[in-house]
Amino acid sequence: MTFRSLAATAAMLLVLPVWAAEPEGGAAQLQEGMVNPGFEEKPDWFKQSFLDIREDVEEASQQGKRVMLYFYQDGCPYCKKLLETNFSLHDITEKTRKYLDVIAINMWGDREVVDFAGKSVTEKQFAVDLKVMFTPTLVFLDENGEVIMRLNGYYAPHKFDVVLDYVGQHKEKEIGFREYWATVAPPPSTGVLHEDKSYLQPPYRLAERKGKKPLLVFFEQKDCSDCDELHLDILKRKESIELLKGFDVVLLDMWSKTAVQTPDGVDTTAADWSKKLNIQYVPSMVFFDESGQEVFRRGAYLKAFHTQAAMDYVLSGAYKEQPSFQRFIQARAEALEAQGIHVDLMQ
Repeated sequence: MTFRSLAATAAMLLVLPVWAAEPEGGAAQLQEGMVNPGFEEKPDWFKQSFLDIREDVEEASQQGKRVMLYFYQDGCPYCKKLLETNFSLHDITEKTRKYLDVIAINMWGDREVVDFAGKSVTEKQFAVDLKVMFTPTLVFLDENGEVIMRLNGYYAPHKFDVVLDYVGQHKEKEIGFREYWATVAPPPSTGVLHEDKSYLQPPYRLAERKGKKPLLVFFEQKDCSDCDELHLDILKRKESIELLKGFDVVLLDMWSKTAVQTPDGVDTTAADWSKKLNIQYVPSMVFFDESGQEVFRRGAYLKAFHTQAAMDYVLSGAYKEQPSFQRFIQARAEALEAQGIHVDLMQ
């Protein structure tokens, strides 16, 4: 154990008032002994770090481990699900501890972080620098501090387990994650793509679209239980149907040789385009504006509210004024609650 690690352990023994970082414009500081609403206790085996990321990488490497940066925020239901569901499973917990030092970073926090370049910034600035827009966001680092893998959102236990093996066993030196996932973890599902007559039909000449609608491209695959849930439940809900009407929608099998002209006029295939866009998870939703520029994407386990919020974020044009998707969904939830519409983030 290094001197800094010993010091960190000693510091934890001190009994101090709890002052949780508030988002910009948030409420006044909390009273002594109180925590933010929605605060979730982190597992005690998470590393107690001074947040010098370069030193954390070095210490992990000396133990034959790698570093996982866990970006969270209080009140995040998917962070809660990661902590309570994934890390309540013995095999996942043991595998994570075997392969990784996990460091929690508050997306809105004010603690000092020494970043990859040795610059001191706040947690929230570090999150901005890494373009963290979802929570949880998990960033996996190799022995040189390079990003091996990034998960934007929650992954169910059986999928998260595959990522742990990929990162922990240094599989990135042998195979890309897309190919590894297809080889080791084909999930049970209906085995079909959920085509809809309201979607754009081939030939997919996306640069030649008429009208002024933004474009929504679903990248999926036939063996995808989450795709089933998306199309058979979430997208069949009334609000989802209304939001979808505002888009030109395309559904593509991310592994197929289906001919596609991309929004910027490049002739390619669905498989090659998904690879160029670095689509690693299905279903993925990629949004383009009327001019064909990508403006937003989501590729994670999201329930109805977050899926609808993603569509609303683009359709309303809110992304132009509010760069933080998390800020947008918070304001959206509050507005709905004010109208007497209860928001259940996990339904």
